[in-house]
Amino acid sequence: MAATKHKLVIVESPAKARTIAKFLGRGYKVEACNGHVRDLPKSQIGVGPENDFEPKYITIRGRGDVLDRLRKEAKGASQILLATDPDREGEAISWHLAYILKIDPDSPCRVEFHEITSKAVKEAIKHPRAVRMPLVNAQQARRVLDRLVGYKISPLLWVKVKKGLSAGRVQSVATRMIVDREDEIDAFIPEEYWDVTTKLTANGKHFAARLYRPEIHGEAEAKAAVERIRSGGLTVTSDKRAERKKNPSPPFTTPNLQQEASRKLRFTTSKTMQIAQQLYEGVDVEGEGIVGLITYIRTDSVRLSDEAIAAAREYIPAQYGPAYLPETPNVYKGRTRAQDAHEAIRPTDVTRRPENVKASLTRDQYNLYRLIYLRFLASQMTPALYDTETAEITGEDGVVLRFYGEHKKFAGFTSVYEEGTDEEVVSTETTLPLLSAGDSASLDDASAEQHFTQPPARYTEASLVRALEEKGIGRPSTYAPTISTIIARGYVTREQRRLYPTLLGRMVTQMMCENFSDIVDMQFTADMENKLDRIEEENIPWKDVIREFYGPFEKTLEKAEQGIEKVKIEDEVSDEKCELCGAPMVYKMGRYGKFLACSRFPDCRGTKAILTEIGVPCPECGAPILEKTSRKGRKFYGCKNYPECTFVSWDKPVAEKCPVCGSYMTLKESRKNGRWYLCSNESCRHREKAPEEETQENTEE
Repeated sequence: MAATKHKLVIVESPAKARTIAKFLGRGYKVEACNGHVRDLPKSQIGVGPENDFEPKYITIRGRGDVLDRLRKEAKGASQILLATDPDREGEAISWHLAYILKIDPDSPCRVEFHEITSKAVKEAIKHPRAVRMPLVNAQQARRVLDRLVGYKISPLLWVKVKKGLSAGRVQSVATRMIVDREDEIDAFIPEEYWDVTTKLTANGKHFAARLYRPEIHGEAEAKAAVERIRSGGLTVTSDKRAERKKNPSPPFTTPNLQQEASRKLRFTTSKTMQIAQQLYEGVDVEGEGIVGLITYIRTDSVRLSDEAIAAAREYIPAQYGPAYLPETPNVYKGRTRAQDAHEAIRPTDVTRRPENVKASLTRDQYNLYRLIYLRFLASQMTPALYDTETAEITGEDGVVLRFYGEHKKFAGFTSVYEEGTDEEVVSTETTLPLLSAGDSASLDDASAEQHFTQPPARYTEASLVRALEEKGIGRPSTYAPTISTIIARGYVTREQRRLYPTLLGRMVTQMMCENFSDIVDMQFTADMENKLDRIEEENIPWKDVIREFYGPFEKTLEKAEQGIEKVKIEDEVSDEKCELCGAPMVYKMGRYGKFLACSRFPDCRGTKAILTEIGVPCPECGAPILEKTSRKGRKFYGCKNYPECTFVSWDKPVAEKCPVCGSYMTLKESRKNGRWYLCSNESCRHREKAPEEETQENTEE
């Protein structure tokens, strides 16, 4: 008797395959294609005007065994379902798989699910559809456009500057933004200003007020204002009270998640996406088995499904009380060209509380899941309510002080979640004095403080992602790899979470601005993103977009090839000598940051890691502790006597010993709690505040 044929479901990753196989059970075979299976060749450009920009796709090296396995499984299958990710790139992967497996892309062969749960997967399997060619063509256009820019400009940089450089549509603009910000900082001229503050008492209440009038233009006027405040009586001349609402933020989009994880968890954008992918594809939860905890992670939509909203509206009053549930669901408006096919990022089950699955998750998985869960829950809760008071207090000679304060009277969504910020925000929440016009106020203290205007802040990964999103440059899936690329290429360095342009980054940006102004022009790049969107939304011919771009680009390229002069970048010489030949060593930029290389390369291939003593003795042997970098680019701390001494720590050791158990302590830091020392002994974990002069950060990335 012939064996019953199974249905073959193809997804990208083995982790996702394991999760889905559990849901579908017998009668289905779930296989992973491990991402893209066909692409443009690496050894040649693979697309050009000579063939009307028809891409030359080849099987990706190393995918042969995977494809042989898929072909074998396909032969014995009664139906083949392509279940790659629900976005342009996933659609393109399905299209390539259909070609390789000889499936008609117009047949019902494509399924998509936005969350990997039993219900969502089984429902999707019931409704296969054809491959959507507008999505495929939008992805093809992006891939071809990026290939033309990268493979045409990068060789110029190799010849004119140095080997190994690259140019790209989004990475070149991102680098330029960081360079431009550094130029703004360099050109910034601080301006002096003075602030006059007072501490007052009225009706038995203490409160602070600032000088409102007259305007102060220097130290003399500030000190004179202080004397005028001190010299006479103060009377409340006006007082206004009101109620202010603070509405919750929408659930996460991909850029929002990257920003908030950077602010609150100190994650890099690439780490955020790596952990989020794990939560989406499935985690082995105790008592449940493997299950996807969050919905699809690459989205710029703030929309929520009716089912998700209904579940939240049932859960919120039961958990927090009816006062925390708005009369109607909160609906959010996304940015103009957001792709609304996907939901926002949310938990797949609102009853699966973070603390209930904590034991099944790594620390990073738990922290990110908790962030996503609470943001979603808060998005469907009532606003926070504040009583506000604004008062003016007048003294002699026209001196006017102003008080503003607010008091939270109902927490609303803030009982669950509050959004982080890139800059420190001064809180105005205080006890309200409840003044009335005519009340007398007594002066407790008055002071004048000198300040200087500050230059714009350097970009962090979070603020760069926000700026790219606001300017319409790139898409949710591009931000993390873009930042990783410009750091890996040595165009940008990341120091204490801030992004700095390198000399190389400045030189390449200048060359790009002088010769390829369109490529690094922010508006041009944003307009190109809109054209790529129109291929999907309006089904316009994708090759028309490429032809329109390539004509002017080819002329610019010819002009640049003739006009760019060769630039020689001198290596920075260090004080170190090569251990192999004794020649001076120079600083080089590698995949994981700076390192030392022999100046006689390639005749001598001596290299050495850059090691920095942190001024703390090893707790095991007393030798100096060095700051080092792991193979994945993460900082750690190890003994100088390695391998004789094997002491190592991810956290930065400090000289102080634990007053409780005598073990060494490490420096920890967070935005919320500041800096503190933590005992390294797991059974002790004593903590105490670090002294103010400690300035170095110890962040986990």
